Amino acid sequence: MNSYSEEKDELITRLKRIEGQVRGIQRMIDEEKYCVDVLTQVAAAKAALNKVGMTVLRNHTHGCVREAVSEGENGEEIIDELMSVISKFTN
Repeated sequence: MNSYSEEKDELITRLKRIEGQVRGIQRMIDEEKYCVDVLTQVAAAKAALNKVGMTVLRNHTHGCVREAVSEGENGEEIIDELMSVISKFTN
């Protein structure tokens, strides 16, 4: 079950852009570019990936979690699962 279907195309586009950023970082390292420039690009790729993750997390919370809790499906387990994924995502 997923709740990000409506934003799937946008997420795929963002991920392809991130993939290009990572290839660019690889090229920068191969070409021995200045460390600060490489680190700046790494930070940009991390921020972009975090944005994708937050979009999926937001949709999961407002979709899957809300639906499961409203249907009375093991609310405590659902909340524990959500907290676990938030912990993994934010570390």
